[in-house]
Amino acid sequence: MMIKDTNTIAAISTPLSSGAISIVRMSGPNSVKIADSVFKTKSGLTPSQFTSRMMMLGNFSASDFCEQAMCVVFRSPNSYTGEDVVEFQCHGGVQITKGILATLIKNGARLATPGEFTKQAFVNGKMALSDAEGMMDMINAQSDAEIRAGYNLLSGALSKCAFDAQKELVDILSELEVSFDYPEETIEYITKNNAKERLQNLQKVIDKVLKTSAAGQMIKNGVNVAIVGKPNVGKSSLLNRLLGDEKAIVTPIAGTTRDIIEGSFSINGLRFNLYDTAGIHETDDQIEKIGVDKAKNIIKSADIILFVKDTVNETDEDRNVKNLLDSHKHLIIINKADKLQNCKDTDNILYVSALNGSGIDNLTKRLYDMACEDKHMEGGLTIANQRHIDALSRASQSISDAIANIDTFTLDLITIDLNMAYSALGEITGNTTSEEIIDAIFSKFCLGK
Repeated sequence: MMIKDTNTIAAISTPLSSGAISIVRMSGPNSVKIADSVFKTKSGLTPSQFTSRMMMLGNFSASDFCEQAMCVVFRSPNSYTGEDVVEFQCHGGVQITKGILATLIKNGARLATPGEFTKQAFVNGKMALSDAEGMMDMINAQSDAEIRAGYNLLSGALSKCAFDAQKELVDILSELEVSFDYPEETIEYITKNNAKERLQNLQKVIDKVLKTSAAGQMIKNGVNVAIVGKPNVGKSSLLNRLLGDEKAIVTPIAGTTRDIIEGSFSINGLRFNLYDTAGIHETDDQIEKIGVDKAKNIIKSADIILFVKDTVNETDEDRNVKNLLDSHKHLIIINKADKLQNCKDTDNILYVSALNGSGIDNLTKRLYDMACEDKHMEGGLTIANQRHIDALSRASQSISDAIANIDTFTLDLITIDLNMAYSALGEITGNTTSEEIIDAIFSKFCLGK
């Protein structure tokens, strides 16, 4: 009877559907041994005889069929997980792929849990926790900017910063420990001043990264843009023009849009989420009232507002809409510019024609510039993960507390703050993170990753 090896895992690593190729992955101490029992080349070679990282053609003997497939072996520690890894590339049929996985499990492997391959990589020191989260961000990315931000995490930009900060804290703590052993007044005075200066420099580094969180949140969630105005000024036509798609119904009848219509598009790789709203005006129509209330709520939550008018002069309805904007970041869009003369853009007023597209390029440029102003992006690293933001904020606060108290408190009390900062930074790298948090992070990965 085959005894299951609970340390050797297997899973399908490609979407389970009909296609050209499917990949089934196996990792663990017995992965090569199990592969030997099911795969052989025409010349009789088995995976244990393969050169590492060389793809070999052969026959996979499944429980109920044979399949011509490719096999590659990645030997420990030079593999994704840090353990022996075997991958099979087979024809992309659903039943073929399932059959290969079932055979591996029958021969001793167990089914991997979601994200378990990447968790093995983390446990075996192949990547930091934040690197793994960067990979997840790349997989879930909906824009080029999200891919770039995820890649910066995956490549270790944040984990390196956190590791370096932890190392500096350890060095400072070591010097403070010396003061415990040699408590002469002169030594303690010198140590305190040196430690304070180094802690101030360290806090500047952490705060510099924290400043990128606004840009990171924008990249991760997209920029929310509300299109508002009185009825029948061309809001839906503008939405369609920006999206390049007939997303909203457009008619000459005022009040066609009664609910929020959404769509997204990218400018320079950054995602913009558009919200076309019902025309804001006084109405006795109960359905229209609901739409107007929704439009007013969208104004409160939008990052940028496009206030659309169809004339330069303002009507009472235009003024009522304008009064809702208050201090919200907005642009005034004069639509139907194809029917106007002497149209000249200003800092806050743009002339466009949703009908023929004139002025749209300038509008998208201004939208991008408005989104990026006051956003800090240092060396490509931006943080958007709330877990990272919280950890860095707590580390910065603990260091700040240590700096504020170092002249009045004893050094043994200061080390408490510094140890708290170290622990907070470790939540990013993973070296102080609880098992529950680690499991929760990797459970969000897909099966086979």
